[in-house]
Amino acid sequence: MPEAPLAVVAGVILLALAFDYINGFHDAANSIATIVSTRVLSPRAAVIWAATFNAIAFFFFSHGVARTIGKGTVDSSQVTVAVVAAGLVGAVVWNLVTWWYGLPSSSSHALIGGFAGAAVMKGGWGMLIPAGLIRIGIFIVLSPVLGMVLGFIMMVAVYWLCHKALPSQVRGWFSRLQFISAAAYSLGHGGNDAQKTMGIILAVLIAAHRLPADADIPGWVAASCYLAMGLGTLGGGWRIVKTMGHKIVHLEPVHGFCAETAGAVTLFLSTALKVPVSTTHTITGAIIGVGATRGLHAVKWGVARQVVWAWVFTIPVAGLIGAVLFPLTRRLIAF
Repeated sequence: MPEAPLAVVAGVILLALAFDYINGFHDAANSIATIVSTRVLSPRAAVIWAATFNAIAFFFFSHGVARTIGKGTVDSSQVTVAVVAAGLVGAVVWNLVTWWYGLPSSSSHALIGGFAGAAVMKGGWGMLIPAGLIRIGIFIVLSPVLGMVLGFIMMVAVYWLCHKALPSQVRGWFSRLQFISAAAYSLGHGGNDAQKTMGIILAVLIAAHRLPADADIPGWVAASCYLAMGLGTLGGGWRIVKTMGHKIVHLEPVHGFCAETAGAVTLFLSTALKVPVSTTHTITGAIIGVGATRGLHAVKWGVARQVVWAWVFTIPVAGLIGAVLFPLTRRLIAF
């Protein structure tokens, strides 16, 4: 097949970067909700802090997650530019809907769902790579559970270590430590989430015959994705901040530190294992785990239930949107 026109390729790459930007402001709450709700930083300062560490994650992580997305979920030899475009639009639509209603759903799973849905519409269920999707499915459950367990354990350990300290001392210590934990979480968020868009752009370049099938992530793709993620985080996401930082459980700096550290550890581990996970799932699990140390009544389970339902619907709904849009993108993009 001939190369796809440069204008078509550039248009879909810009769409992917737009998704990355939206991912940044949609998931800004994940990075800043705890440090804002504990009043350690103002929203503006917290966004700048998170965006900085989202962007510099470029220097800290390999591209294993990007390869999983680009080559490990859908048969890359059968992917077309139209498939990628439909998947991206499906993910963007679902992200905007959940952002509007303040639901912290997963941008990662929206992208995977949209991409898979468009691929199935193009070539049937055989387009999917079961091993890669099953692995991602396992981590849909595992990442929030791990965040919850780590958050609970860390909070219990802090209670034990600081039980003789005055509350004012504890607040002072952890107000300062939360700068580190928030930075670590934002670094993990950028390192896992920006790579998902890298994988999609890699799939576009291979489908357009602009890169060979065995190509790795070009440096300019990685840099642009991290930059778009950072700029998106600067855009905010205050509707979701309210849900994450106030509605699930009341947080003090010590709770914020434990939740962010538990989330960061989970994200670093997942990225090392080359698995794309939901940063939203991860930090929500960690927040619930931290809150549960004060008793199950401290967690507002009704709100948590709404969040879980948003997670459940993300992949199938984004997949359905991607599948419905594929006939249109195939007409518009004959590649």
